[in-house]
Amino acid sequence: RLTAIPRRRQPQPYPGVDEMTTRESMPYDVVIVGAGPAGLSAAIRFKQVAAEKGADLSVCVLEKGSEVGAHILSGAVIDPRSLDELLPDWRDDCPLAEVPVTENLHWVLSPKKKVTLPHLWTPPFLHNKGTYTGSLGNLCRWLAGKAEELGVEIFPGFAAAEILFDEQGRVKGVATGDMGVARDGTHKGDYTPGLELHAKYTFFAEGVRGHLSKEIIRTFDLAKDAQPQVYGLGVKELWDIDPELHKPGRVIHTQGWPLGDDANGGGWLYHQANGQVSLGFVTWLNYSNPYLSPFSEMQKWKTHPEIAAILKGAKRVSYGARAISDGGLQSIPKLVFPGGALIGCSAGFLNVPRIKGTHTAMKSGMMAAEAAADAILSQREHDELTAYPEAFENSWVKKELSIVRNVVPLVKKFGDFVGSGLSGITMWLEHFGIKMPFTMKHHPDHESLWRKDMVKPPVYPKADGVLTFDRLSSVFLSNTNHEEDQPVHLTLKDPNVPVEYDLPMYDEPAQRYCPAGVYEIVGQETGDPKFVINAQNCVHCKTCDIKDPTQNINWVVPEGGGGPNYPNM
Repeated sequence: RLTAIPRRRQPQPYPGVDEMTTRESMPYDVVIVGAGPAGLSAAIRFKQVAAEKGADLSVCVLEKGSEVGAHILSGAVIDPRSLDELLPDWRDDCPLAEVPVTENLHWVLSPKKKVTLPHLWTPPFLHNKGTYTGSLGNLCRWLAGKAEELGVEIFPGFAAAEILFDEQGRVKGVATGDMGVARDGTHKGDYTPGLELHAKYTFFAEGVRGHLSKEIIRTFDLAKDAQPQVYGLGVKELWDIDPELHKPGRVIHTQGWPLGDDANGGGWLYHQANGQVSLGFVTWLNYSNPYLSPFSEMQKWKTHPEIAAILKGAKRVSYGARAISDGGLQSIPKLVFPGGALIGCSAGFLNVPRIKGTHTAMKSGMMAAEAAADAILSQREHDELTAYPEAFENSWVKKELSIVRNVVPLVKKFGDFVGSGLSGITMWLEHFGIKMPFTMKHHPDHESLWRKDMVKPPVYPKADGVLTFDRLSSVFLSNTNHEEDQPVHLTLKDPNVPVEYDLPMYDEPAQRYCPAGVYEIVGQETGDPKFVINAQNCVHCKTCDIKDPTQNINWVVPEGGGGPNYPNM
């Protein structure tokens, strides 16, 4: 099935790089970029439909992480609705089934106290009835096993780096990145050219702000009729806690402190299997103070007496961070284009007030898979899978997202408490079938920063190594690793902008919004400031690509297998 294809490389300014390289190709019916819940669900459903129709259709999944689950991070409390549809017997052997949610609490925090929000104040769909809490990474590993049993080919450690187009401009597949390229662009001794994967349809399931998905949206102008996507940054830790304090299935969400009036977000603390709690904090990336640090907000949140009490005598065992899509229904772009589809968080199906997107992401992949299987069995290829957005329009996913579509913009417009009250009213009305006659708009996160002279820096606790930590020791726990001698995957459109514009205007906010210590300004004390990129620290959260005020930072994929290696996140 391998075919050798010569390709013309762009001229390189480095010695010893041939302008012609040959890379092999492999044909499939469907190629899926990303082995997250959406991509794996799509692969499974595609093979299921093929088997139902008595057809032998091929599908492969590319995963840039070193293994399936290595780059997966979520709270996570999961609604099993899509799992029930896809694999009805999943509770027999899936690790997620181990801990059903048994208690659901919502705390409103002040600096020293908490108020528990009564359940009667919130619509039933926010009560987590029938949900489960556990590791999304382990769920993806389990889904990968089920996919392989059906004949799905999964290639971990292979990063899709290039979209392939045919002569008519239709997507015909993707190419993986070259391996063994040095930082200066020359070929090292272990150089291996990328592999082309050709497909009748290609699904992009890269997660939030995927670099190829971003290119697809731009190339086909898929977002022209949608509101700008907006984001949050979730910073997560996993802790082993005192068995006396562990209550399996207990779920806590918080809002309020430590965020001030110029920022929104909230925390979570989930009691999961094996005496562990998943905890973390989401900061919406529309904040205005350039000195705000989402990482430091999370560390400060842990010092609240109610949170610190749960962590007394506990040990932190893992760390990670990932951006999430907060835009909701109005920010979903057109889902299809000639030759493929956007699924999962590449399109943005997160239900923000429920703090859940796994079930909607999985269902999106399943709907796209059904459309692709039917098209291929009808002898079609490389056209638009119109049956997928039609299925979405009539799905429970669309209905669920429609009910909550105004929550995020209301909170942003009116503040955390007034906005939460108004959004609660709209959710109740929509829940009872009284549809609001409006859909509110969004504004891009990178446009929200104020000048540094207009704000005061927040006060954050100094890391004590027991309850609060610094970024570098945290990155260590994420098992992040990149081959150092490779091209920097955090690229600058203009290398002068960080020092000449961002530094005097915002005190270079990349130093603070990055949760992994990737960006630094050095030499400022001597009057010779330089912008330093420590790309090897990158946990692939995509915050820099989102929040950079001039959109000067462009995140591109590094060599396959690089990045974090989350064991149980």
